[in-house]
Amino acid sequence: MRSSPMPRMSRRGRVTVSVLIGVFLLFTLLGWGVQAWTDWLWFDEVDYTQVFTGVLTTRILLFLAIGLAMAVLIGGNLWLAYRLRPLLRPHSPEQATLDRYRMLLSPRIGTWIAVISIVVGLFAGLSAQSRWSEWLLFRNSQEFGVTDPEFNADIGFYIFEFPFWRYLIGVGFTAVVLSVIGALAVHYIFGGVRLQGVGDRMTNGARAHLTSLVAVFVLLKAVAYVLDRRALLLEYNEEAKIYGAGYADINALLPAKEILAYISIVVAIAIIVFSNAVMRNLVWPGVSLALLGISAVAIGGIYPWAVQTFEVNPSLRDKESEYIGRSIEATRQAFGLADATTTPYGANNLTPPESLATDTNVVPNIRLLDPQLVSETYTQLQQVRGFYDFGPKLDIDRYNVNGRTQDYVVGVREINYRGLSEQQSNWINRHTVFTHGYGLVGAPANQVVCGGQPFFVSGFLGDQAQEQCSSSTEQIPAQQPRIYYGEQMDATDYAIVGQVDEGRNVEFDRPTSGGGEDYYTYTGEGGVAIGSFARKLLYSIKEQETNFLLSDAVNENSKLLYVRNPRDRVEKVAPFLTVDGDPYPALIDGRVQWIVDGYTTAATYPYAERINLQTETADELTGLGTFALARENVNYIRNSVKATVDAYDGTVRLYEFDESDPVLKAWNKAFGGDLITPKAEIPAELNQHFRYPADLFKVQRNLLAKFHVTDPSEFFSGQDFWEVPNVPDAPDSNKKQPPYYLYTQFPGQEGPRFQLTSAVTPAGRQNLAALISGSYVDGKPQLAMWELPDQTAVSGPVQVHQRMTNNATIRQQLNLLSSNQAQVQYGNLLSLPFGNGMLYVEPVYVKSNQQNAYPLLQRVLLSYGDGGSYVVLANNIKEGIEQLIEQGRQAGTGQPPPTGNEPPPTGNEPPPMTGPLAEAAAQVQTAIAEVKAAQTSGDFERYGRALAALDQAMTAFQQAQQAAGGGAPANPPPASPSPGASEPLPPSPTPSG
Repeated sequence: MRSSPMPRMSRRGRVTVSVLIGVFLLFTLLGWGVQAWTDWLWFDEVDYTQVFTGVLTTRILLFLAIGLAMAVLIGGNLWLAYRLRPLLRPHSPEQATLDRYRMLLSPRIGTWIAVISIVVGLFAGLSAQSRWSEWLLFRNSQEFGVTDPEFNADIGFYIFEFPFWRYLIGVGFTAVVLSVIGALAVHYIFGGVRLQGVGDRMTNGARAHLTSLVAVFVLLKAVAYVLDRRALLLEYNEEAKIYGAGYADINALLPAKEILAYISIVVAIAIIVFSNAVMRNLVWPGVSLALLGISAVAIGGIYPWAVQTFEVNPSLRDKESEYIGRSIEATRQAFGLADATTTPYGANNLTPPESLATDTNVVPNIRLLDPQLVSETYTQLQQVRGFYDFGPKLDIDRYNVNGRTQDYVVGVREINYRGLSEQQSNWINRHTVFTHGYGLVGAPANQVVCGGQPFFVSGFLGDQAQEQCSSSTEQIPAQQPRIYYGEQMDATDYAIVGQVDEGRNVEFDRPTSGGGEDYYTYTGEGGVAIGSFARKLLYSIKEQETNFLLSDAVNENSKLLYVRNPRDRVEKVAPFLTVDGDPYPALIDGRVQWIVDGYTTAATYPYAERINLQTETADELTGLGTFALARENVNYIRNSVKATVDAYDGTVRLYEFDESDPVLKAWNKAFGGDLITPKAEIPAELNQHFRYPADLFKVQRNLLAKFHVTDPSEFFSGQDFWEVPNVPDAPDSNKKQPPYYLYTQFPGQEGPRFQLTSAVTPAGRQNLAALISGSYVDGKPQLAMWELPDQTAVSGPVQVHQRMTNNATIRQQLNLLSSNQAQVQYGNLLSLPFGNGMLYVEPVYVKSNQQNAYPLLQRVLLSYGDGGSYVVLANNIKEGIEQLIEQGRQAGTGQPPPTGNEPPPTGNEPPPMTGPLAEAAAQVQTAIAEVKAAQTSGDFERYGRALAALDQAMTAFQQAQQAAGGGAPANPPPASPSPGASEPLPPSPTPSG
């Protein structure tokens, strides 16, 4: 008996290896099992189990189908190669060397083939299961009702079917290549293919087997050529700088690929026939393959290159004009630009009109509060506890209060677990005591009080509503103000709620006015019950935390809240959606709801421009309150879903918003047909809080910068292209100016509407080219452009900011506001078309350098016309408008405009103050004069005393005003903080912080 060519492993070694493999499989399967079980419990909690089962079932079926098919193909070819081995082999050193491998493989050839097939099938299956989304779209494909301009095929073929067909072709190529490699190795080991010796180098069986596999590969190449013809409509045309097939592609490459497909079929037949029926050698099959390669180079490469070089390039614009037109039309359709309206706007009025003073639709609604800057103000004034947080950026929404609709800056007082002290950060406190935030805090966007603070009207804690600088009552009342789900929470911030500790509430709820604390017990429907030992053990393994089993805080009444970020919840419930980076809270039926915009996307829309979502949506605010989108390349997008997440119990609802989107219809069908709530069932109050989504608007704005040009010749020249300006107060940062929400009326609109707006400038220049606005009209999105003449004299945002801040008089005032103890910050620069001219408004904030200081609105920059002729720095909007009008009057009479910063006389001055009120006002003016003198002297100690004296004088004035019946406190000159009007700001150079 011949000895084995390889040493056998000892029994102990085999046992050790088996144990190690068993432990590895145990922990792997345990991890998968725990993840799957907890995912099922979570989906069951939110009532979207059809998504969990649908995705899981599809993954498993694809894994089994593709993995089994690959394993069978590989295993079958390996077994066939073994069966076709020659029984007699000529003696040679080569065959003697191979004998040891044949002795190793032959006794267990079936096992070896099975192992190899299983490994290959496993990797193929793992790759296939990630294609679950492509398969579901393929299976549930819909028609677009629009055809491509070349083949007249419905766009649905490219969106739903084309990606999966290409994947299957790739799987076919992989299977054939692996089969050829494996079969060749088996034939070589068992003598079917020889490199040495006399006679044929390949047996008839081996030749028939291998040439058949090569013929199948060539046939697959023919199918690939057919698909490549369709893929031409998706490629980038380097010469014309557009996507889609150009002149050379259509007239040279397209017929070339058809010819190559036919040649591939002929070559495949020739390989089989000449190799096995006629000459029975590999000479002519090799010649056939060489001819196919030469044809691919000559017909598919050289010929299209020659057409492009000698026919197209000399007259590129004329040759590519038709195909540029195709790209323009497809891009406008794919990104929802086709219905965008363009209105010429002359902007030829450079003098402030008198109607600015009497306007009721634009001027009263000018937004002064910048949601990015006042976030610090909200945190300092409404935080109350160090672990509360409003995030780095607030949101803009509109509410109807006292019969008047206007925009409000709103923020949610969330728990920030990073703000807990070391003492508060133990497991019990972090996960069972500090479980939620409290209140939706809002303030009118066009109003400030108390020296530049927002006028808070909601989200109060205890008796906070009685404070002087806030509304006396909740104007936006919430029946359930507690926030268990919010933007500040990540995957580790789970909460255990519903527990009972001897009948006491243990969750910190809110501080009381007397310095005490209220506690609470969660009563919502959300959360996964973890009262049983099995659930405790399950989540103890998942979170790798033994306290689930050991702590008394987890009992039979406990629930676990996790996946608490609203974006994460929507992405988990609807994994087929791309979620907007800026969710925002709204008060709906007394409950705080997070509204999240969801997009359906695709990357295979013929001729449409392909963009990167992350690149196109990045601006100054990315990462500062808005989430960066994934680096996803798309050429089709629709805001098809409006999702809501209840901030108290985490309920997720998906509402259909675009009823005509075939992609959403396909996804809804894939998950049973009732995953998405029809648009007709959207609650009316919720519908009133929908806003044009920011990320979609950025994409559309950036595309309109080019694709507002619809004439192919003009598009080719690129002379009328626009670009988004950089941040006005930091143009060298290379960060784009974010769009801004306004409740205002633009020319041609019937009344004020809530709209997202952006200014654009000509490419390479800084003057204003157009304003772009996105809004909803009767529940449907509407894009509109107000385009200025090509040679307009109106400045763009960067120029306007520079001209306003470089004005000699204004620069002097700004220098007084800033010092080594304070800094000036600029809010949103708003571009407002008014009176056939342009009105620019930019709030000016001042932030002290003292610790825990926050920005206060101190002045407002205004400009009208070309950005330099009429510029003022005023205490408030009303005063600034009056100064602009007076400057216009002075210019009309030939007199120089006022150079100071004092408002011109209007004839409507309030009556003079008398008695204690006048005395208090005089003390304030004296204190202001001392502050200015101290600042000029550079004496910091004197400056600090002056600020303290000013603070005391202001307090005394407010008390005197209240005693005189002046209503809510205000700064001199006295004014009450009535909604819709900005309070006049004190002319102090810096705030006290």
